[in-house]
Parts: sequence; structure tokens; C-alpha cells
Amino acid sequence: MVAVLFVVAALGVRAAEPAAPKKIGVGLYGANGHQVTTAKLANHPHARLVAVAGLRATTTLSEGVTRHASLEALLADPTVELVSLCSPRRADQARDAIRGLEAGKHIYAEKPAALTETELDQILAAARRSGKQFHEMAGTAFAPSYAIMRRLVSEGAVGEVIQIFVQKSYRYGAARSQDEAIDGGMFLQVGIHAARLVEHVGGVRIKSIAGWETAFGKPAKDAGEGKIAGAAQAELENGGIATIIINYLNPPGTTLPHGNETLRVFGTTGFIESVDGGARTRLVTAGRIVEPLAAAPALDYFDAVAAHLVTGTAMPLTLDEELHPLRVLLRAREKMRAAPSELRK
Repeated sequence: MVAVLFVVAALGVRAAEPAAPKKIGVGLYGANGHQVTTAKLANHPHARLVAVAGLRATTTLSEGVTRHASLEALLADPTVELVSLCSPRRADQARDAIRGLEAGKHIYAEKPAALTETELDQILAAARRSGKQFHEMAGTAFAPSYAIMRRLVSEGAVGEVIQIFVQKSYRYGAARSQDEAIDGGMFLQVGIHAARLVEHVGGVRIKSIAGWETAFGKPAKDAGEGKIAGAAQAELENGGIATIIINYLNPPGTTLPHGNETLRVFGTTGFIESVDGGARTRLVTAGRIVEPLAAAPALDYFDAVAAHLVTGTAMPLTLDEELHPLRVLLRAREKMRAAPSELRK
């Protein structure tokens, strides 16, 4: 081998350099939500930004990135292989996802990815027809404080899960949309995080769920269909139960995180919790308290999707697991709004 290398060098022939790793071409559409940032894509191991549409005009783009005037133009761009959707109107996003899949693009969509279960099934049917992949931005359970809870619960740290409590409380703010077509509405766009924490951290699927919501106490000037608080009670597939409260009642001017969260998972041998958005975490079992919990590596869900598409690395959730929290919330909202209630007036 040494002799061969010597001959190659003597002849002035350069040995072949390793091929650069493949990076999937990403197109960003819209800024209504948690869009993948241009900074994140600048040196991403599996993805490169090639085009955008519908981003703020002030967004700085690197050389070679195309700014398209519409989603249609973005979908016609052959360099775009994966589209990250944060559609200007969430009510249009299912249609946008289907158009993208039919154009031969993989789709990564902001939550809620659909506003009805029929829309969700139509997206999945389009993915099957096209042979392309669809994923929702479903990384709630992989933030640092939840990642360690997820691992410990799966290892049996609290025994058999019996009851789960989730609180998700955002600040209200003058910019909060009163048109549910814009962000999907409180029950879905806030509740999806809570439902994911139940299933993806608690490790037990929701069997059935009933919901309530209210606009009581909303500023009088804010007319429209937007709600300010809600709750849900769920039966879990293992026989346990879960309680969810969601609202826009996190007071301004405090040190609490914008989306103030509490998660408690109670089991047969103890409980585990994260309070104030991960500011305090602990595991309590008979005669023992571990506080705080050891840090666990966070997982960015976009990173998981990109690695899966480029290298075939397994996703942390199956597609059914990923989308099941949304599916059960869509069913709950449909039933809730089909039955008149004083709490929805």
C-alpha cells in the first residue's frame, strides 16, 4: 500500500478526497410559527438552505439562497427537497402540505399540522401516494428537562404510570390572534404540547379525551372566536388518567417562561416532575428524593428528520406516535364544538 501511494505521488496524481456528506436542500415557507432559522441551517450536518418564500423581507440570506415570490415558485424549484411549512394561515397548511407532497417534496410542518382529522388523513394519503415523508414539528418531549423524564419513566423509575398532570400557560398579549384560522386556536396550538407530554414523556397513549374551553375574562375589545382557557380529561390506554389545563393567563412582567409549563407523572412507586418550564425537576420515590434531575441531551426534531432523510437514522418516534396527540385533540375538539356548552360562549 505504501508503494502504491509513493507511485501515485511520484506521478503527480492526487489521491481522491472523501466525498462531501450529502445535505438535503431545504426550502422555508412562511414565518407563522417556529420556523427553522437560517442560522441553524448555516452549518447543518445534513441540511442546507436553498430557497425561501414568505419570510420577512428583513431576513438575511446567504449567497446562493433563492427568495421566491410564492409557495408555488418554491415548490417548482428543483433544488428544494424538503419544505419547512409555517403557513401564514394555519387553516391553509394542510392544503399547502398536500401540494408540497404532490410536488415531490418532503414536508416538515408547524403545529397543528391540520385542523381536522379528515385533513390529517388527507395529508398522510398524499405522502403515501408521493412516496415522500411528512412530519410535524413534534419535538416537545425532547427538550432537556423532558428528555430525562422520558428516559426515567421508560426505565420504570415511577413504576406503572397511573396519573399525569400537565399545565401549559402562555402570556396573552395584544398580538394574540382572535382568528383561529391563523394559529389553529388555543385548544390545538397550546393543547398539542400538553398531549405530547402525556404520551411522549408519560409513555402511555391517550384512549379517549374530553375537552372544555372558555372565552370568559378575555378583554372585551378582543372580539372573535379566540379562547383564553381550556381543560381536558383523558383516559389512558393502560387504565390510567390524565388532566390537562391550558390557557393564556401567564402574567406579564415575571421571570416565568413565556409558555409556563408543569408536568407531573405519578406512578405506583413514586412521581417525577418538571415545574416552571424546567426550572425545577425532581424524582420522588419511597424514602428518596432526587433533585434536580441529571441533564439529558436535548434533541432538535428537525435534526432528527434531516438525519433520517439523509442517512436513514431511525426517528425517535414512529409517525403514528408523532401524530397521535394531534389526532386525539382533533377528535376532542370536534366533539366539544358539536355539543353546545356555556364554557364556550
